Amino acid sequence: MKRFFIDTKKFSQYLIYATKSELKSEVASSRLSWLWWVLDPLLFMMVYTFISLVVFQKGMPYFPVFVFIGLTIWNFFNKTVQTSVKLVKINSAIVSKIYVPKYIFIMKQMLINGFKMCISFVLIFLLMIIYRVPLTWKIVYVIPLLVTLFVVTFGVSTIMLHIGVFIDDLSNVIAVLLRLMFYMSGVFYSIENSVPEPYGTLIQSLNPIACIMQGMRNALLYGKNFQFVAIGAWFVGGILIALIGVNIIYKNENSYVKVM
Repeated sequence: MKRFFIDTKKFSQYLIYATKSELKSEVASSRLSWLWWVLDPLLFMMVYTFISLVVFQKGMPYFPVFVFIGLTIWNFFNKTVQTSVKLVKINSAIVSKIYVPKYIFIMKQMLINGFKMCISFVLIFLLMIIYRVPLTWKIVYVIPLLVTLFVVTFGVSTIMLHIGVFIDDLSNVIAVLLRLMFYMSGVFYSIENSVPEPYGTLIQSLNPIACIMQGMRNALLYGKNFQFVAIGAWFVGGILIALIGVNIIYKNENSYVKVM
């Protein structure tokens, strides 16, 4: 644990520089530049809103904002975990020449996706103004929910990074599992309203992303509490997974170069 904090501090400047470089690279390689970071989540929100309201004729109060919050949380988790599987191979040029703790690559990806998530949250607040969503003091719950999201995402990504070095096809398996998880997380529907109680709440509690997603909607849209016990359990669980993942990376990272 001590080594983790020492290494993170030591490589913090590299982490910031690498994050800025990749964001600039994305902007330079896109004709729409940074506008795509705004258009991408908005277009997906419109698609899922159309499917739910027009095709299935189902919705929730402030439904476009409801969907946008779900997509914002999901995109951060999905893109980070899916990319983590190939991070060592993507950064093979760096790994083979100098020592960098491999979890730093995950942190870089989280900063990149976190920056994009911040843009999405700005859009969420603009949509809340447009749809006249009443704000309550429970908006402060956004902070512990985001912290839990970061911890769980980092923990899962450390395990995926390690396994991905040794199993080439893991990215295909993870893509399928994440797609399944997408539909089970209630991105464009409410699990609690779709599944009879108490099973709806139970199913939601067992899925960290669904739990965080609904908690975020309760805090921003409906002025309600989130599931304190479930979120607390996932926060602790995320820390434990992260500790295990970082420890595995430290023990095996010397062998990563040999496998690549």
